[in-house]
Amino acid sequence: MPNSLANLFGPVGHESVADTIVHHIEELIVSGVLKDGTRLPSERALAEEMKVSRPKVREALKRLEENGLIIVRHGEGNFVAPLVGSAMSPALVDLYARHVTAFEDYLEFRREQESFAAMLAAERATEEDREILRDIVHELEVAHEKGDAEASRDADVRFHAAIVDASHNSLMVHTMAAIYQLMARNVFYNRDFLRAIDGTGEMLMAQHKAIADAIISGQPELASDAASDHIDFVARSFRVGRAQDRREIVSRRRKALLSLRA
Repeated sequence: MPNSLANLFGPVGHESVADTIVHHIEELIVSGVLKDGTRLPSERALAEEMKVSRPKVREALKRLEENGLIIVRHGEGNFVAPLVGSAMSPALVDLYARHVTAFEDYLEFRREQESFAAMLAAERATEEDREILRDIVHELEVAHEKGDAEASRDADVRFHAAIVDASHNSLMVHTMAAIYQLMARNVFYNRDFLRAIDGTGEMLMAQHKAIADAIISGQPELASDAASDHIDFVARSFRVGRAQDRREIVSRRRKALLSLRA
């Protein structure tokens, strides 16, 4: 952990130590490296890696808390505060879940944002970003081969979030983090349903690999198109599934009516 902390925080100068610490952590939050709910290292670990005294770290953390950027949970540590908030209130989530047009709006929003994010990622991704994508694609492949739905769902969410991170657009990083919270909770997105439409999940796997390959190889237009195609597949699958549900409801009612006549 200390080595990774050195890469993340690093030493600071001593002109105005507390101010420098505050500024550095603020930059990590603005850039999306530190996101809502991220736990910060302990005061001791921060002091060691930044090569400053613990009182200076404590002073900086106090300022960040006063500015509403971190929250202190006694006995647990310091965490990045909920800056973006939830994408929607629970009541609105329930309302959207009952109305088909809301889901279509959600997909429309994701299509444009993820297509743009994939394009930027293909242009801006660092080798570390590409390595993260390769690792997650490998996780998706392993989960797919094992038929592990939970692992697939988790890797799926992290895959899309990693692409947005690789866009290096801080506003998009924070905004989409709230949207992906809904994915993680299986709101507006049911991967099991998509696998049922696909049959085996092969198409989903191929789509994710196509997006990743385009980003890793630095092809912005191809990455953008691949991301759009993926969301289009989700939208088509949703419409096919709804149509099938309606047919099954009609068939059950017809069967029930026939049984009454018998």
